[in-house]
Amino acid sequence: MTALEDRRSPAETDGTATSSGLYTYDLAPTKREGRRWGAYNVFTLWANDVHSLGNYAFAIGLFALGLNVWGILAAFALASVLLFLLLTLSGFMGHKTGVPFPVMSRIAFGIKGAKIPAAVRGVVAIAWFGIQTYLASAVLSTLLVAMFPDLARLDTNSLLGQSTLGWITFLVLWAVQVVIVSYGMQMIRRYMAFAAPTTLLTMCALAVWMFVRADGSVSLSVDDPLTGGAMWLQVLQAAALWVVIYGTFVLNFCDFTRSARSRGSIVRGNVIGIPVNMLFFAVIVAVLSGAQFSLDGRVITSPTDIVRSVPNMFLLAVASLALIALTVAVNLLANFVAPIYALVDLFPRRLDFRRAGLVSAVLGLVITPWNLYNSPVVVNYFLGGLGALLGPLFGVIMADYWLLRQSRVNVPALYTEDTEAEYHYRRGYNPRAVAAFVPSAAIAVVVALVPWFHAAAGFSWFIGAILAATLYAAVADRSAPVRDVDGEAIAVAAE
Repeated sequence: MTALEDRRSPAETDGTATSSGLYTYDLAPTKREGRRWGAYNVFTLWANDVHSLGNYAFAIGLFALGLNVWGILAAFALASVLLFLLLTLSGFMGHKTGVPFPVMSRIAFGIKGAKIPAAVRGVVAIAWFGIQTYLASAVLSTLLVAMFPDLARLDTNSLLGQSTLGWITFLVLWAVQVVIVSYGMQMIRRYMAFAAPTTLLTMCALAVWMFVRADGSVSLSVDDPLTGGAMWLQVLQAAALWVVIYGTFVLNFCDFTRSARSRGSIVRGNVIGIPVNMLFFAVIVAVLSGAQFSLDGRVITSPTDIVRSVPNMFLLAVASLALIALTVAVNLLANFVAPIYALVDLFPRRLDFRRAGLVSAVLGLVITPWNLYNSPVVVNYFLGGLGALLGPLFGVIMADYWLLRQSRVNVPALYTEDTEAEYHYRRGYNPRAVAAFVPSAAIAVVVALVPWFHAAAGFSWFIGAILAATLYAAVADRSAPVRDVDGEAIAVAAE
């Protein structure tokens, strides 16, 4: 018996009628007994993810656009409330069923139709996995050149758009992430627990250093800030875009909460990790951007701009390594776990968690993500268009689970190809879910990408989600019986 077959054995040994094309160890529901993710572990997801370099660049960009400090705080307060509600709903789904996102999608889209949302989420994640790894490698390259100036000669050539030093640092960080993932969700949980306090302490120390450097003088806005209606429109757009940034995480939060101990741990972790942590994040942004502007009238674009100005080499190294550890943490959370489960779902007989992680990493390498990142057309249209699809997917899945089924799920039926089973629908696809998703997705993509809709582009995720949920609620089949059966009979130990 192969290792992969052995990891599928729980369903075979207890005699449950599951399909080998739908059920594997990695896709199976988790047993309630032994789940280890508590409130602190949920909090660490956000302590790492909120403080990513990309998020700092986005938030500091609001200051550059003319939003004052109070406007930035208002935007993040509104966004944090919305995200808390959305992520709590999504998290409860994972805790109740114990299943990962590709399996969760079968409830609404059918046992075969679920591959559509899983594939969309996976493609977006693989692209961003490569891009985030590249951004972290750029920080590492800068640090190495600062510490060892002779290495600058390795940063002058180009092979497939990347210098020799760039290739070395990228492959090192790429390999580190592959090793972490190869040990499964348990190792990811431990890495999160280590990275979260490191990140928070580093960013807090950086803000304090900047505050002292500016003699306690922090500019509350640029010289010509937005006011009145223009300011409030920017606040709403910023809040909406912040939710869009987390559109991927909102969709597959169940990948993590399937190992949560209780609903209470999800709520407590989300409260501290989202509203409290996001306002703390906004304060750091205000101090970093305001202090720098007070010093020389310059608006920074990222915390790395400040890190590079740290005069002490030891402190520079510590700050840079903390930013790299943070970026790796964000990548593992947002961009590595999702495609792993998607690939296992697509190729259940060939891939397990470890093998799928390696495949995801290889795909993230061969797409040469630095070339994607440096191409506005690719980032804005390809990834932007795929991102716009996530709202309608969320709308259909949430409407089906909360409105139609009222959180009642027959978990074992998610793993059978029996044509009479609840989630077989029509040849494995739910045509009503597809009918709600397709027009909503088309509208969301048009709003996101067509210049004429520029003013509404930031709201494309909400437009798609609300439209899809409304359409699905209108066309969904309410005549079929809805049963609530847990998956303990076919569950495996939580990691």
